[in-house]
Amino acid sequence: MTDPQTRGVPIHGATALVTGGYRGFGRAMVAELLDRGAARVYATSRTTPPPGDGRVVPLVLDVSDDGSVAAAAQVAGDVSILVNNAGVFLNTPVLTAPFDDVRPEFETNVLGTIRMARAFAPILARQPSSAMLNVLSVLSWLAVGRGYEMSKAAQWSATNSLRDALKDQGTVVTALHVAYMDTDMTAGLDVEKADPRLIARQAVDAIEAGTLEVLADDTTRWIKSQLSVQLTG
Repeated sequence: MTDPQTRGVPIHGATALVTGGYRGFGRAMVAELLDRGAARVYATSRTTPPPGDGRVVPLVLDVSDDGSVAAAAQVAGDVSILVNNAGVFLNTPVLTAPFDDVRPEFETNVLGTIRMARAFAPILARQPSSAMLNVLSVLSWLAVGRGYEMSKAAQWSATNSLRDALKDQGTVVTALHVAYMDTDMTAGLDVEKADPRLIARQAVDAIEAGTLEVLADDTTRWIKSQLSVQLTG
């Protein structure tokens, strides 16, 4: 889905920030951005990350902490591409899990995205063109009785609201929906999994093109196609 009035962000020479950039899909995104010519990528983690490529700037960041997010925005004031990838999956049953177990999924997956958007919106606004990509899930549209998909549905709604709120400043907000990727988060699941590098390629294509929504695999495309069927059936 692409709005003809939006424009993408050139990757070559750009500065990006990827939350959760040292594991799984985040690591694949960092690699893809560098392969496509990004000049600098801030890669974040909750603990001190290891040194690596000189174009990668390690940054300690906890998206569930206001102070940590504010500090990251002070450091990374040249960002034109923000990738909200950090997320947690705790498999919490909606009726029986203690709220203290459910709360981290919302703090990270939903409020973490909003915190990052609020902190970096003024930074993105200063750029000639800018983009935010939020990593969502096919579970944004499926209910299986767990806190994770509730948080992802709320993150989808937040993404739509952020897209509208940031439109006038020229920041394109892209929703990346994907089913299972071969990452630590899905290590215990016996299901077909996509290669994170292939999903990262689609995500960076979307940033360059100004695409508003990416349905990254057959499962995701089919589930979304069934939404109207389920509502009217």
